[in-house]
Amino acid sequence: MADKLTAVKGMNDILPPDSARWEALESAVREVMRLHAYRNIRTPIVEPTALFIRGLGEVTDIVEKEMYSFEDRLNGEQLTLRPESTAGVVRAVVEHNMLYEGGKRLYYMGPMFRHERPQRGRYRQFHQIGAEALGFGGPEVDAELILLACSLWKALGLTDVRLELNSLGQPPERLQHRAALIAYFEQHADQLDEDAKRRLHSNPLRILDSKNPAMKALNEAAPQLLDFLGEQSLAHFNAVKAILDANAVAYSINPRLVRGMDYYNLTVFEFITERLGSQGTVCGGGRYDYLIEEIGGKPAPAVGWALGVERVLELLKEQGAGVADVLTDVYAIVPDAAALPQVMPVLQSLRSMGVSVQMHAPTDSAAGMGSMKSQFKKADASGAQHALVFGPDELAQGQVTVKSLRDGQGAQRTETLANISHWGHSLQSAL
Repeated sequence: MADKLTAVKGMNDILPPDSARWEALESAVREVMRLHAYRNIRTPIVEPTALFIRGLGEVTDIVEKEMYSFEDRLNGEQLTLRPESTAGVVRAVVEHNMLYEGGKRLYYMGPMFRHERPQRGRYRQFHQIGAEALGFGGPEVDAELILLACSLWKALGLTDVRLELNSLGQPPERLQHRAALIAYFEQHADQLDEDAKRRLHSNPLRILDSKNPAMKALNEAAPQLLDFLGEQSLAHFNAVKAILDANAVAYSINPRLVRGMDYYNLTVFEFITERLGSQGTVCGGGRYDYLIEEIGGKPAPAVGWALGVERVLELLKEQGAGVADVLTDVYAIVPDAAALPQVMPVLQSLRSMGVSVQMHAPTDSAAGMGSMKSQFKKADASGAQHALVFGPDELAQGQVTVKSLRDGQGAQRTETLANISHWGHSLQSAL
């Protein structure tokens, strides 16, 4: 026997019944996006490495430590499994000139890849759902995206999340803040960890994003970017807050919130929970008005967010919000395989009416269809609401027995196959 192969560490199979929870989340997302007029976009999993170096920033954890990058053996091109999707969406928008006729509201779902130590809610292949509004510069769209996320939490029944806001201002304001940060950290050089020392002059703002507990007190006392914002940046931030206030959205201001990519400016935000340990951010995003130009397009504003699917599902599980894995409405019991040519058109007719049908099939065809008793056991285990019994007596009379599996009494009735349009629709409406 050959050696057993297993999945790559940190890249997980999603099996039933867990896959039903994923489908329920994805279905809720599609409906919320529809209500907000966001349209689906699907970009490649593999992108040029240069896209992420240019878009995310060379001195970021993702680019420096976490990307799965490789050289194409056929042509020597440097490629990367996408570690996030915003840069790819912007690349697609620029490449296909999608903003020619005006702004676009887009959303995506799919796997991302980062080489990091797997832990709860943090995997090497993980999944994100994101929303991006490109070509819109006003604070009302920042607020719209935050409200969109809030609508999704409501649709999912998710309650244990809180919203944190900050503004990163504009590049000239960040330059002033950068100089103040460097001067501050130079005065406390003996307290800096190795990452902070390396980033002190290349990207000091990233120091504030440190996950090292030993850096917390030092970062909390550092100069705050909010104190360097000019009139226009403050007005933008205040307008976002005013819209959130008008919609009764609770939030707190976190002056240390900087996010992990270099492309952000003005509004940044995160939805955070205390129920998932260190992996507390379930959704985050902000405005990135310079990324489109950075990737080669004409200057245009943009804002967006992404949520971690695994983390949202973990949080739903923590809250006790379950998704029933009942995909079968009726189970077809067929004692004799010779009857299948007569039975299967009936099952197809029911499916065309919207009734989910599971047909009994033996694991070993040489052993026959199995006893009625064993088939009823499998019907019950399937979660189906009803069993359809296609016995020889029923079929000889052009009939089928419809037996309830969930009313506790096993009520049953006989229906005529020729009249399937009547009782099939009746069955579907009762489910």
